[in-house]
Amino acid sequence: MSETKPSVLFVCVHNAGRSQMAAAFLSHLAGDRVEVRSAGSAPAETVNPAVVAAMAEEGIDLTAETPKVLTVDAVRASDVVITMGCGDSCPVFPGKRYLDWKLEDPAGQGVDAVRPIRDEIQRRIRGLLDELSG
Repeated sequence: MSETKPSVLFVCVHNAGRSQMAAAFLSHLAGDRVEVRSAGSAPAETVNPAVVAAMAEEGIDLTAETPKVLTVDAVRASDVVITMGCGDSCPVFPGKRYLDWKLEDPAGQGVDAVRPIRDEIQRRIRGLLDELSG
């Protein structure tokens, strides 16, 4: 592995749920070993309150996070781009590694519905981290 730390970009449509949870888990678990970004192809105004509540149960505070718009520069600057249901609206660049995680959209759902999505994201993040540090 090169001297530079790997960078991962999580993308979903609104950047208010899945990509926020994934970015938060990776930052939380990897510390400063991985550069983490998240963005949305059509960002929402705020992070989903049920997502904020579900992540707080894991000791991760998302209250200061805001959805960000997906930019070409963010994709260019990332080694791995993980999409979560953004379909054709995610730009694709040669030489990048793309993963598409099929995850239920937590939009409009309560904390009870968000928990299993959160837990699945955490499981996938742990696997990704093993891969990145491998």
